[in-house]
Amino acid sequence: MKGMGNMMKQAQQLQSKMVKLQEEMAEKTIEATSGGGMVKVVANGSQRIVSIQIEKEVIDPEDSDMLQDLVVAAVNDALSKSQEMVSSEMSKLTGGLNIPGLT
Repeated sequence: MKGMGNMMKQAQQLQSKMVKLQEEMAEKTIEATSGGGMVKVVANGSQRIVSIQIEKEVIDPEDSDMLQDLVVAAVNDALSKSQEMVSSEMSKLTGGLNIPGLT
């Protein structure tokens, strides 16, 4: 039974480290751009959009579809990069062990 107690203690330590990592990731940000930098999106490690910056030159009332596409592309790229950042850090914490639901 000593082995089971030790395993539980390790699981609790891992859980504590994971909570701390999630808090740290919420503070880290990643930036993505589209349209040659005309649209810039910043997301954090909690996969939340922190800011969107759009250059005036890309705002064309006659072509709102292009702006919408640029925003969507930058947002999707930012969220993808954010997920990669979190996955990488989580992998370091778990020693590469893939635990479903952690990222």
